[in-house]
Amino acid sequence: MDGAILRSVVEHCRDFLAGHTDGDWARPGEAVELSTGRLVAHIGETLLWYSADFLAGETELSVPQIKLPPDGAPGELLRALDTYGRMPALLVDAAPPGLRGFHPFGSADASGFAAMAGDELLVHTGDAASALGVDFAPPAGLVTPVLERIFPWAPTGADPWRTLLWANGRTALPGHPKLDRWRWHCAPLDEWDGTMP
Repeated sequence: MDGAILRSVVEHCRDFLAGHTDGDWARPGEAVELSTGRLVAHIGETLLWYSADFLAGETELSVPQIKLPPDGAPGELLRALDTYGRMPALLVDAAPPGLRGFHPFGSADASGFAAMAGDELLVHTGDAASALGVDFAPPAGLVTPVLERIFPWAPTGADPWRTLLWANGRTALPGHPKLDRWRWHCAPLDEWDGTMP
């Protein structure tokens, strides 16, 4: 998982949402109970947090207050999503080897931050699509790198998008019930202990 893949995820999610700006961005969804506007604002906030956390190092940087208005115009929210999505992609590409940043689930490296950002974009764009009453099915080429990097224990053989949704507690898979709790592995993969946390 690298900056180029993350940029492609940003573009795909942005373009998908841009095609639905005439929908009701204030209507809450069912599964997540957040509106499209709130979800897009959350994605932007999270991407900006990830950029700061990666550069700040392994100790949490707790002073920033990052908020986007969920009732902002869809075009401006998408502009923020695009801008804040390109930031971690650029940082991942420019990061010196060994740079690690803070995350509550583990000290993430560049590929971990890229995959977490990709997960936020893909899953919450799916949540937004559900709130808008439209289908979202990103290509496997964007989903698989995210899935393999931060959910190495995820079952194989099923559709990658459905599996990513399962790993994020959104749905069940055949033989795998819906998860009540979930987490990812954002530290380097060679530090994974081989179990599902």
